[in-house]
Amino acid sequence: MQFLYPAVLWGLLALLIPIIIHLFYFRRFKKVYFSNVKFLKEIKEETSSRNKLKNFLILLARLLALAALILAFAQPFLPKGNDVQQGTRAISIFLDNSFSMKALSSDIPLFDKAKQKAKEIVSAYSNEDQFQIISHDFKVKQQRLLTKEDAINAIDEINIGPAVKTLDRIYIRQSQALENAADINSLFVLSDFQKSISDFNIDIDSSHNISFVPFQSVQERNVGIDTVYLASPVIIPSQNNQLIIKTTNHSDEDAENVRLTVQQNGISKPLGQIDIKARSSSIDTANISVLKNGWQDFNVNIKDYPVQFDDTYLVSYEVPQDIKVLSLNDGGGNKYLKSVFNSISYFNFVNKSVSGFQYSELKNYNLVILNDISSPSSGLISEISEYVINGGNLLIFPPKSASITAYNNLLNSLAADNFKQVGVAQKEVSKINTNDYIFSDVYLKRNKNLKLPITQTSFTVSNYASRGRINLLDYRDGSPFLMKYKKGNGFLYLCASPLDAKQNDLVLNAEVFVPMVFKMALAKATASVGSYTIGKNRLIEADKIQVSNSETFKITGPKEFIPKQNQLTNKVMIDVMDQIEEPGIYKLNYADKMLMNLAFNYDRKESDLSYYSADELRNKFEKKGISIIENAKDANFTELIGEKEKGVSLWKWCLIFALIFLALESLIIRLWKK
Repeated sequence: MQFLYPAVLWGLLALLIPIIIHLFYFRRFKKVYFSNVKFLKEIKEETSSRNKLKNFLILLARLLALAALILAFAQPFLPKGNDVQQGTRAISIFLDNSFSMKALSSDIPLFDKAKQKAKEIVSAYSNEDQFQIISHDFKVKQQRLLTKEDAINAIDEINIGPAVKTLDRIYIRQSQALENAADINSLFVLSDFQKSISDFNIDIDSSHNISFVPFQSVQERNVGIDTVYLASPVIIPSQNNQLIIKTTNHSDEDAENVRLTVQQNGISKPLGQIDIKARSSSIDTANISVLKNGWQDFNVNIKDYPVQFDDTYLVSYEVPQDIKVLSLNDGGGNKYLKSVFNSISYFNFVNKSVSGFQYSELKNYNLVILNDISSPSSGLISEISEYVINGGNLLIFPPKSASITAYNNLLNSLAADNFKQVGVAQKEVSKINTNDYIFSDVYLKRNKNLKLPITQTSFTVSNYASRGRINLLDYRDGSPFLMKYKKGNGFLYLCASPLDAKQNDLVLNAEVFVPMVFKMALAKATASVGSYTIGKNRLIEADKIQVSNSETFKITGPKEFIPKQNQLTNKVMIDVMDQIEEPGIYKLNYADKMLMNLAFNYDRKESDLSYYSADELRNKFEKKGISIIENAKDANFTELIGEKEKGVSLWKWCLIFALIFLALESLIIRLWKK
């Protein structure tokens, strides 16, 4: 047996006081007036013996009652295992406040039960101990150590929110707060331990006493929208555009007749009902038509109960006013290119001579075509390379008289394959790559009669495996006719033959040429960002913005705030930090001008309602030195933690015995007649 406050045992010296009083009080002589002394000696001896026994029992009861009371204040306990650690204590309590904690246990929501147990843990420690109260929010103030009273208040302030962190990140956060804080560090994690967020692949500090406290709910079914995105990188006005919707059934039961709806700029369009097998996903397509340019907001939602945070998904895409295409030539422009792009008003096509062209204008175009330029200058090579790397699309048609050296300088600047030599011989293209974006979804069914180009002049091209080449069109002999390279944020398209109709009849094959140049103009190396995730996507790129010191960025929507900004060479990085806590369409403004829409959604990590049971937690984590506290909702944590930290406490028994001995004293005094 050990004592939490052994110094109190000096109080046992107080037992001498009743002993001294007893001895001296009963030695005092009293005068007794008695009329007949015949039997006095006999009565005196008998009475004296009885009084001595009675007084001894009273003294013993008083001594035992006082001793039990002193022992209670010393707080004796029976240590479990090794001796209980002595020293200052710091306790970190993580309280899971994610959406899954809204689930019901047998009586109340798991979150309310967890808050109650967190308070009981705090109550198990003394006023001298320090506490950290932390949640998924990871707020700055949650890194401070608190007093016992402040810790109780901090628990009351935590509310359910969208933030979700994994177990290993939570442990790192707790460890940072308790580093060098006290001699003994105890960490508690109160959670439902969803499998999707229970990653824990880091080493544990041996000085940390870690306890997992699982809260189990009644298993509920859940169907959620995982993601929504465009099938094409760009929305084309007055065309049929496809919105891809991925919905997942996270339950072990089939989901039937789930209603799916799309809202486009506030106008609802039912898509019907879908059936999803257990533990599987469904991919659906919504055909959307846009009649005007500008930002288009889409709200895709389903009807599913009781878990609803993942039933809505927001996306927002910009429909540009036009797609700008530039053709740079040594002489006159190519009439076929002009005819193709001018046939659709959505494209803004410009033919310009390379001589005198201002290279700084390149960034204004979605697609730049180098056509019939004999020898690209070093200035053009430098600017066009930067243009591609920053997200532009470049299509090269070398003339028959091209300077191989000059073109190879351009190709080397983009780490592409080189031209070797020009050959004059008829060659036929026989293979088309319909797996790549340029020709995918162009032909419903490959027509055997599809006419592919025939060339009279072509360049042989090197084939370096490290250059990342994708062949779009191949000659019958296997050599490439049209190639594609992803470079930085843009694409390079390289044709091995001139665009001259006498040397290459590609321009006469409308079934190939027209969709090819259209999709090259629309292509994007990086997917359009239609949506962001709360708590995950903090940085947003704002391109082509001239920032001044007198103006600031502002984000408006369900919440209005000024974000942090970092100016880079050709773009601005907007940091929303932890300001956005609810989903919605937010607007990024600069100098009172709306720049872009930002669609924010809840994180989908908790959509899968699969939890670790207490036994699974034990098998997974006890080998790491983590203890599992079972039956959390029924246990009295003040007692349970007290026994875990200090052993079996005996002070209550000491109080009980003190009361028993005082009662015995009263009974002896009242019932023992003289």
